[in-house]
Amino acid sequence: MRKIFFILSMVLIFTCFKSIVKAQSLPVGTPVLDDYYRRQQLLGKVDSNISFTVRPLFSGPALKTHDVFDPDSTLKNDHWVSMGPVSFAKGLGAFQILPVSWQQQFNSDHPYGWNDGPMIPAKGYQTMLSGGFFVKLGPLSIQLRPEFVYAANPSFNGVATGGRSDNDLIDYRAYHNYIDQPERYGNGPYSKAFWGQSSIRLTFGPASIGLSNENIWWGPGIRNSLILSNNAPGFKHITINTVRPINTYIGSFEGQIIAGRLDYSGFPELNTTLSNGKNLFPIKKDDWRYFTGFNINYHPKWIEGFTLGLTRTFNAYHKDVKTFSEYVPFFFPYQKQDTNDGDPIPRDQYTSLYARWLFTKAQAEVYFEYGLNDNSYNTRDFIGSPDHSRAYIFGVRKMLPLTGRADQHILFSAEVTQLSQTPDRIVRGAGGWYVHGGVTEGHTNEGQVLGAGTGSGGNLQSMEVSWVSGLKKLGVRFERYEHDVDFQETYFPDINGNSRKWVDFAFALQGEWNYKNLIFNATLEEVKSFNYEWILKDYTPGQYYIPHNDVYNLHAVLGVTFRF
Repeated sequence: MRKIFFILSMVLIFTCFKSIVKAQSLPVGTPVLDDYYRRQQLLGKVDSNISFTVRPLFSGPALKTHDVFDPDSTLKNDHWVSMGPVSFAKGLGAFQILPVSWQQQFNSDHPYGWNDGPMIPAKGYQTMLSGGFFVKLGPLSIQLRPEFVYAANPSFNGVATGGRSDNDLIDYRAYHNYIDQPERYGNGPYSKAFWGQSSIRLTFGPASIGLSNENIWWGPGIRNSLILSNNAPGFKHITINTVRPINTYIGSFEGQIIAGRLDYSGFPELNTTLSNGKNLFPIKKDDWRYFTGFNINYHPKWIEGFTLGLTRTFNAYHKDVKTFSEYVPFFFPYQKQDTNDGDPIPRDQYTSLYARWLFTKAQAEVYFEYGLNDNSYNTRDFIGSPDHSRAYIFGVRKMLPLTGRADQHILFSAEVTQLSQTPDRIVRGAGGWYVHGGVTEGHTNEGQVLGAGTGSGGNLQSMEVSWVSGLKKLGVRFERYEHDVDFQETYFPDINGNSRKWVDFAFALQGEWNYKNLIFNATLEEVKSFNYEWILKDYTPGQYYIPHNDVYNLHAVLGVTFRF
């Protein structure tokens, strides 16, 4: 591993000084545009060496567009106002007003939805507004794109509303005290401003170094990612990353190294007191968390469209991190037998191996990510139980051209996310993903999971069928979502598991459309929650089906983006 890092560092340093390029990013989760480029790659219109596993993406020749926010030149040709990137200083400088985005969502009964950045899990109406500018001079670039969120955040039926027995509260807190994931963000309206998708960078050739608050997405998943996604607000970090693939005689490489700060939400649970007055919620450690990790992938020149990557992250309280090896722990042994069966400091570790294979002739792709949240003792232990502490994501995508209709396709997508523990937990429990006994905020920032939005123990099966034409997209999505399976399996052993599972079945209508300077995005989703929040009504011991435990929720999203 040390030799690989040394070779890649030398390649990076050598190529850094060859040319100066623009370093404007396309923020993770940008409505419509974020997925547009990945669809275009299936059609062979974007460089196949881009893996889409280290994001945000950056403007440049690889994306084959001058203006990352006007990829098909429809804005340039048909607009009310057209400014686009403005060059100055004989081409060494550039300035651009970034799109203004207004995103809204509504939940009729209880929180639902993820991958919405600083938006919070909440019932009722919620809105987010973002905008800003990008300026560059030589290798220096500044992107200022703050975000503001407001949520009505009314009360809803759940653990926080009371009415739970002491035993239910004890069970719930015994698991959820080890993650910062408030069921409700306070007891009234919520509003907060964030630095959002802002950064200051120095970019040379294919490499960039800087300070950033941008959301990061690692891995090939589309609906979820195991390690980093835009489910939580962006966090302050130092980054060294590629802005396009680094080409070598054996293939191309992409990568990122980060070191950042994760913060506590500041919202303790609202209902944690037993009938005898005992409070079950512990006081969290008064310290921010130091988060660091790397993501590196390789695209061999002999296998067209294939990418293989590795990620590893470390999360610890800042006050516990003292030595250089603790600030830069990338070479910390994987196997516990090499570490005296433990970590020198309380630290939450994750690693994943991922692959993506793009078939441009078939206009299709297949991908997977396999992660571990607990290291094996030695090689024999791993071979004997490779599924211990595992989670995975698997997905496929296929574009089907419509006969006689240029640039129109049917897009089929399917993805499976599996985070719950395997039967191996009966012999040796691995703990839930994103939950940690030593770092009691877990793998979160501002109270939301950094990885898969389905959360600890969450399993998802998702399928989508859509008509697409350029930036336009109309389709349907079906999903089955199991909530917090590890918690349910651990604390409800006396009740038939199939009847007590909290499972959502969701059907959504989705639309994306562009008109002149505007881009619209909308989702209308009906969600039926079976055994919502594991609340039991009319329950008789030994009964397989428990009636009156299902609720309906309407999840709606409406957004509009104005491009300059």
